[in-house]
Amino acid sequence: MRRVGGRVRRLRWAAIPAVFAFLASCASHAPQDTLKPDGPIAHKEYNLFLFVFIIATVVFFLVWGLIAATVIRHRHRPGRPEPVQVHGNTKLEIGWTLVPAVLLVLVAFPTIVTIFDVAKEPTKNVLPVEVYGHMWWWEYRYPTLGISTANELHIPINTSIRLSLRTIEPGLPAAKGEDFATGVIHSFWVPKLAGKQDVVPGRVNKLTIKASEPGTYKGQCVEYCNLSHANMRLRVVSETQGNFDAWTAQQRKPVEKPAGGDAAAGYALFTGRATCIACHTMQGVQGATARVGPNLTHLIGRETFAGAMFDITPENLNRWIHDPSAMKPMRPDQGTGMPNLTKTGPHLTDAEISQLVAFLTTLK
Repeated sequence: MRRVGGRVRRLRWAAIPAVFAFLASCASHAPQDTLKPDGPIAHKEYNLFLFVFIIATVVFFLVWGLIAATVIRHRHRPGRPEPVQVHGNTKLEIGWTLVPAVLLVLVAFPTIVTIFDVAKEPTKNVLPVEVYGHMWWWEYRYPTLGISTANELHIPINTSIRLSLRTIEPGLPAAKGEDFATGVIHSFWVPKLAGKQDVVPGRVNKLTIKASEPGTYKGQCVEYCNLSHANMRLRVVSETQGNFDAWTAQQRKPVEKPAGGDAAAGYALFTGRATCIACHTMQGVQGATARVGPNLTHLIGRETFAGAMFDITPENLNRWIHDPSAMKPMRPDQGTGMPNLTKTGPHLTDAEISQLVAFLTTLK
């Protein structure tokens, strides 16, 4: 009895993680829920999942039902003879070989069709976007529109967005003949719009996403990419064509130099002693073309920063410039991440950081 009681207790403890896992799946609001697709591509993937899941569920209950029926019907009883053996029964063996084979074909055919359908290059109403994975943020460049941004990808609804995914790391030494170091592997995932696509060093992988309605869709990197992998998030903002055109027009505008006050002092720091232009792009500012950090031209036009980790507020920007690695683990001493400018380089004071923030908040 002790042995049985010990097994029961062990099973009870083993069941606790399963209960928590089940409860975690019951979230009423899950922004990264593959089972609630919004785009046509995500719907195709969901329909395939549902089809395979139904077949697997039927097979599961059928197999376990037969096992339970067999155990009950043929359980040992006093005086009962050995059950009739079916080994060598040609009809049965052919049957339980053909049925799984037919099921596999039934699953394989729509799977192959969906894979090729999702992977094919769209030809009508297409917007190409180049996606660059950095440690630990996303860069987006629109080659046909001549604009770039970071972490928040804006797209028009009912348009096929063809993503070309690369990984680069401008803060690390590049190989001979290369403009940038290739960086590390990432994986781009916006579950409500499409499946995952790895971003592999030295390769250009493709992915198509499409949104049917305006909205904001959350995603993240889902391939381990070193220290701050869990903090490499992203957002896709889908808009009506009119709103997207207005956003595009705004993104093309260069930075306007502030006329005076703290913002003007912050501009002088940004372009001078603070050495911010050594890492960041800023349209209309001479020498600000680096891609080590995000393009900041229209920073305040976004809702988040630092890999879509934090809301863009003056308070958060101030904290970030004071000590970036305290808010998001990074390795600036190794070329990945923003350095602490109060302890290295220009040794900015609190007053100077406030001036920088005053300038950054003008970048609409």
